[in-house]
Amino acid sequence: MKTLAALPIASAFGPFQIHLRSADAASPFASGNPEIKRARDAALALLQPTAAQLDRGYRLHAESLVFESYGFAPRAALDGARFAAAAAGGASERELVDLREEMSMTRWATDAAERQEFLDAMRAAGVTCIFQNTGEEGSDPLRLLKRLARFTHATLLAPEVCAKAAKPDDIVAAKRAGRHCLYFTTNGVPLNQRWESTRDELQHIRIFQELGVRMMHVTYNRRNPLGDGAGEPNDGGLSDFGHIAIAELNRLGVIADVSHSGWRTSLEAAKASKRPMVASHTTCAGLYKHFRGKPDDTVRAICDTGGLIGICCISRFLGANGDIVAFLDHLDYAVKKFGADHVAIGPDISYVSRHDAAERKKVPARSDGRSPLGGSGPRWEHLWPVDDYVTKPQAALSIAWTNWPLFTVGLVQRGHSDATIRKILGENILRVARDNWTPVPA
Repeated sequence: MKTLAALPIASAFGPFQIHLRSADAASPFASGNPEIKRARDAALALLQPTAAQLDRGYRLHAESLVFESYGFAPRAALDGARFAAAAAGGASERELVDLREEMSMTRWATDAAERQEFLDAMRAAGVTCIFQNTGEEGSDPLRLLKRLARFTHATLLAPEVCAKAAKPDDIVAAKRAGRHCLYFTTNGVPLNQRWESTRDELQHIRIFQELGVRMMHVTYNRRNPLGDGAGEPNDGGLSDFGHIAIAELNRLGVIADVSHSGWRTSLEAAKASKRPMVASHTTCAGLYKHFRGKPDDTVRAICDTGGLIGICCISRFLGANGDIVAFLDHLDYAVKKFGADHVAIGPDISYVSRHDAAERKKVPARSDGRSPLGGSGPRWEHLWPVDDYVTKPQAALSIAWTNWPLFTVGLVQRGHSDATIRKILGENILRVARDNWTPVPA
C-alpha cells in the first residue's frame, strides 16, 4: 500500500494521482477526521478483510470511476451566529428552513473550514461524481428551482473544489484530473399546474434540462398527476399523462427515476420508457420486502430498458441488521438476479460536517418548545407507512457515506470480478447517462 500511495495510477480514465489525506500510508483514503475514522472502524469490524483484500479493494476503488447514482454532496455546518440573528430578527418558519438548507448546501464554497471538511469527506470516500439531488420534493417549478439555484451557485463559486458536470464527458474529465463534480437530478417533474394542454404542462422539463438537470423523479412518496408514490396505500399505476411525461423525458434525454414511485407505477413507467431508466436509490424487495424497495418483476422491467437500480444505504430499507453486510447482500442479489450491467450504488445519505453540532448550539431554544432551527410537524411528502424497524447506530455507521472504499472492499470479498465492481462503482450509471444524453434541440 505504500507503493500504491506514492505512485500515480493508470486506469481506463487516464493517469491520475491518489490524494493522501493523512500520514497513514496504509490507506489512500485515510483521514484525520475522527468521525470518518469511527465509521471506517465500524465497517472494518464487520467485514474483517485480509490485508490482500484491503489492498485490492483500495487499489480498485482508486482506479475506478466512482459515480454514485443518487445522493448528496457533503453537507456544511450551520453558521450558528448568523442563523440566531435571523431568528431573533423575526424570520418566518419557512425562511429559517430555507436559510438552514442554503447554509448546508453552499457554505463549502464560501467558508474555508467547511471547504476543508467537504474535500476531506470527498477524498476519504474516493468519489468523483455525485448524481446530486437539487430539488425539493414535488412538482412546483419554483420549489424545485430553489435547491437547483443553490447547487449551481456553489459550483460556480468554487469549481476548483467541486464543479457542475453538464454532460457525461465532463465526469470522465474530472476523474482524469483527480477532481470532483456534481451531476444534477431533481425530485419531481416540474409542472405548470395550469392544465391547458400537455405541451404547456410539460414545457418546464426542457427549461430544467437547459439548467443542467439530467434526471427526474416520476413521483415522490405521494400521488401526483403522473402516478402513485411509494408511500400511497394504493397504486393505480402510471396515468395517461404519466405516459406522455415519460415520452417527453425520453425526447429530451432526461433520465426517468422511479425510486420513490409505487411498484405498479414503477413497472408501467419502465414498460413505457424508450430509453434506459432507473430506480437510482432503492433496494431489492425480493430479498427484503419493503415498500421503498422494488420487486423482481419491476427491477427486470427497468433492466430491460437498459437501465439499472442503485442500492441505497438506509438501514430500514435493507432489512436484517441494516449494516454493510446487508447492503452487500442487496448488491449481490441484484448482480446475480439481473446482471452486472444493471447495478449501481445510490447511497441517499450524506456526510455532515463535524462542526455542525457546535454551530447548532449557538441557536437559542424557543420558548414555545418548537425547534429553534425552523420547521415543525411531519412534512406532507415525508409521510410513510408505519414500520417497526429500529435502526442500530453501529449498523448505520458501517454504511456511512465516507465508507465508499469499504463498499469496494466488501465486493472484493464477495468474489466479484474487477470488471463487475467497476461497473457497479460508476461505469453503469455513466453508460445510462450517456445513453440518455441529448443536447436540447433548437
